[in-house]
Amino acid sequence: MSGILQRGLKSGLSLTWMLGKIIFPVTLIITIIGHTPFFPIIIDWLEPLMKLLGLPGEAAVPLVLGNFSNLYAGIGAIITFDFTVKEVFIMAIMLSFSHNLLIESSIASKVGVSWWLISGIRIGLAVISAVIINLFWSGGQEMAQYGLISSGPEPETWGGILYLGLETAVIAILQLAAIVIPLMVVMQWLKEKGYFTVMSNWLAPFTKILGVERNASMTLVTGLTIGLAYGAGLMFQAVQEEGISKKDMTLVLIFLVSCHAVVEDTLVFAPLGIPLWPLLLIRLITAIILTATIGLIWNRMELHKRKDTTAHEHTYTSV
Repeated sequence: MSGILQRGLKSGLSLTWMLGKIIFPVTLIITIIGHTPFFPIIIDWLEPLMKLLGLPGEAAVPLVLGNFSNLYAGIGAIITFDFTVKEVFIMAIMLSFSHNLLIESSIASKVGVSWWLISGIRIGLAVISAVIINLFWSGGQEMAQYGLISSGPEPETWGGILYLGLETAVIAILQLAAIVIPLMVVMQWLKEKGYFTVMSNWLAPFTKILGVERNASMTLVTGLTIGLAYGAGLMFQAVQEEGISKKDMTLVLIFLVSCHAVVEDTLVFAPLGIPLWPLLLIRLITAIILTATIGLIWNRMELHKRKDTTAHEHTYTSV
C-alpha cells in the first residue's frame, strides 16, 4: 500500500507541477494585461459575440485560452475576473465540452477519426449548451466566490498589480493541488488493484445503449476516468488489442469528447463556487443521448445497406 501511495503522490505532484506551470503564468499575465488601457478595447470588440452566449466580453479570454491550451489555462483566466455564478457555470460547461482542442482532438485522428468531426462536435456542444443555459436558467446572479481567492480593492500601482497576480496564481495552484494530489493517489490505487478491468466489465452492457460492441468498454473506462490526453497510451493499446472497429471507435470518441475525465474535469471547478452535480450530469446525459442517437442511425443505415446488398446479390443470382 505504501508503494501505491508513493507512486500516487509522485503522479499527483508531477501533475500539479505541470499544471502549475500553465496556471501561474496565465493568471499573472492576464491580471497584468487586465489593468492596461488596451484590454477594455479588446473586450468591447468581443462583447457582441459573448452576449449571444449570455456572457460578458471578458469571458472570451478564458474560453480562447481553454480551447487552444487546456482546461487549467481557462480556469486560471476565470479567476482573474469578477463573474456571476451563472456566467462561471456557462463557461465551465463550455470548457468541459470544448478544451485542449489541438491535442485532444488530434488523439482522435491517431485512431482514424476525423479531427474536424470531433472538433466540430465539441465546439457545437459548447455553443448550444451555453445558449440553452442562458435562455432557461434565471438563477446564479450572485457573484462567484473563488474559494480562498477573494476580491479586494483594485491596486493602483504596478507593484500592487504584480502582487495581486502573484497572490491569485499561488492560491489557485494550492487549491488545485488539494484536489489533484488525492485524486491521483486514488487513480493509482484503482489502476494497480485492477479495478479498471472490473469497471470495464461493469460497463460492457452499457455499450449496447451507445450502439457499440462490448470490446470497446476498456477504452470507455480509460477515457471516462483518466481522460483523453493522459489516457491516450492506454486507449491506443486497447484499440490495438481489442480490435475495435472504426465505427465503434468513432462512436466511443464522440461519447468521450462530450464526457471524459469525469472526476478530475468536474472537481477542478470546485474552487470556482459553482454547482458541480449539474455540471457532471449535463455532460453525461448529453454524451449518452448524442452517442446513442448517432449509433442508432448508423446501425440502421448499415442494416439497410446489408439488406440492399443481399437483395441485389439474390437478384443477380436469379438472373
